[in-house]
Amino acid sequence: MGVEVSVEGLTKSFGSQNIWRDVSLTLPSGEVSALLGPSGTGKSVFLKTLIGLLHPEQGSVIIDGTDITKCSSKELYEIRKLFGVLFQDGALFGSMSLYDNIAFPLREHTKKKEDNIRDIVMEKIDLVGLTGAEDKLPGEISGGMRKRAGLARALVLDPEIILCDEPDSGLDPVRTAYISQLLIDINAQIDATILIVTHNINIARTIPDNIGMLFRKELVMFGPREVLLTSEQPVVKQFLSGDRFGPIGMSEEKDEAVQKQEEEMQAAGIGGGGTKDDFSEIIPQVQPNPGQPERKAIERHRQRVHEILHTLPENAQEAIRRSQAEEDQIIAENRKHADKHDLGNGNGNGGNQQQSGGAGEWSTAPAGVAVAGSRSDTTTDVIGQHASDQPTRDWTTPDVSDAQTQPIDTSRFDSDRRDPRSS
Repeated sequence: MGVEVSVEGLTKSFGSQNIWRDVSLTLPSGEVSALLGPSGTGKSVFLKTLIGLLHPEQGSVIIDGTDITKCSSKELYEIRKLFGVLFQDGALFGSMSLYDNIAFPLREHTKKKEDNIRDIVMEKIDLVGLTGAEDKLPGEISGGMRKRAGLARALVLDPEIILCDEPDSGLDPVRTAYISQLLIDINAQIDATILIVTHNINIARTIPDNIGMLFRKELVMFGPREVLLTSEQPVVKQFLSGDRFGPIGMSEEKDEAVQKQEEEMQAAGIGGGGTKDDFSEIIPQVQPNPGQPERKAIERHRQRVHEILHTLPENAQEAIRRSQAEEDQIIAENRKHADKHDLGNGNGNGGNQQQSGGAGEWSTAPAGVAVAGSRSDTTTDVIGQHASDQPTRDWTTPDVSDAQTQPIDTSRFDSDRRDPRSS
């Protein structure tokens, strides 16, 4: 299971330029979180501070009981073994092949033999869709392929904490959906703690359990995604809708003249270009692919939401209750579907496996199951029932003014690819 990351009073500056101040939040163990914010608000700086690449002026970062802002270099080296990091630009070694880049953490931090290393590396290469490109140099492939290679390297040690700096940048919408689904599947498999920095609103609305937002050098909000997605904060609503009318401007601060001009344009019925999606509805969260384990984080997350539900605005409470009622119905339908499938295959253990027939074939997902890239507001996610765990902490909001899905059989695309191990 992933470890909890606790940040208290964190402040970071470069010279006289303050990046953000007094940031406090907790990344719950084994849950997926996302950090949003306009460009230039220090989201990448925050990730680098979490792993000790940058040192803050104030505050603490406690990982697995160790404050990395005060620990020795040796202790920090050991703590970093818990992490897998996907940097914004991939951060690959230019003189190494993709294979050697991905193998690097295994060679650096383990005593595995090369045969074992090759098995692991090729598995991760296949996972991110780069089979056949393992001998290429980073300069010989596209930016999106470099991003996927960086993700394979981040996953090669099966880390307890995964940090992803804009995993969708440089990727087309289809690959973005696959990467998003991959992160959810990995969380289901190893219960890793994941933090995603992104500008992609579809990712933010469908992937994480928790969401935070940085704006004007402060953490505007952090907590369960249901809180932020139903928030009435102007900066949050503007960012989610992608509208130019609101507190966020081309520069960080809008002057009074620009604000007045925009107000006049709005009064005249001129739109700000944003989406008109109904944000009072909570889009179903992406769930693991059929055949994957159920996510253990879901019940922990739901329990925490129930504890703070009475503190939320009435419209948010209503949206959450409606969403959870639909989820409970889907739980029963999904498990009934899984049980029937197992019995039909002669497997009476009532397990969760939904894989059918031949390789690469999957049974149709139950009606309403949300999948990566889906934008249907009629779908509902599948919530697993687990023994309740104690919440990591109470969440606070800082006071600042019946669709069917069927995974694609990709084996036909791989028929002409050759595993280098066979040579």
